[in-house]
Amino acid sequence: MPRGFGRHAFARAIAGEAFGEREGGRRRMFDSGELRLVLLKLISDQPRHGYDLIRAIEEMTGGAYAPSPGVVYPTLTMLEDMGHIDEQKSEGARKAFAITTEGAAHLAANKAEVDAVLARLAALAAAREKVDGVTVRRAMLNLRMAIRGRLMQDGADKTTMRDVTAILDEAARKIEGL
Repeated sequence: MPRGFGRHAFARAIAGEAFGEREGGRRRMFDSGELRLVLLKLISDQPRHGYDLIRAIEEMTGGAYAPSPGVVYPTLTMLEDMGHIDEQKSEGARKAFAITTEGAAHLAANKAEVDAVLARLAALAAAREKVDGVTVRRAMLNLRMAIRGRLMQDGADKTTMRDVTAILDEAARKIEGL
């Protein structure tokens, strides 16, 4: 399989900019400071621990993106060092964090940026929902298997390949016309 055509390549190709792609390649999900604001916003809603924050962002994007622990935990440490969050008493090994007065003020001062980032995450979830339907994935898998099966049969030649290509091109035109 060619590089870049893995399990999620189709969704990325269809969703384009919503998946963090720009002309010339991919970009990071969050620009400087945006992850801090998203984490702070989520913590302001209710005290949370790192794993819970990762899952919350994944839910916000409809499963399209989940930040790595290697990004989230250092950001939580930074927010704590900045005085924006405090560790709360909790059971077990996980540290839960709550927003401080300073953190709430910082969040309020950056409300427009927070709203823009949250809107972008919601758009990502909406794009994911459009292209990640179970029935569409099933149909694409059926198509792939049918093409592979036909081209691997005895008697498949260049004419068969041209016919398959013509059918696929026609299907693409019909889908574009919907």
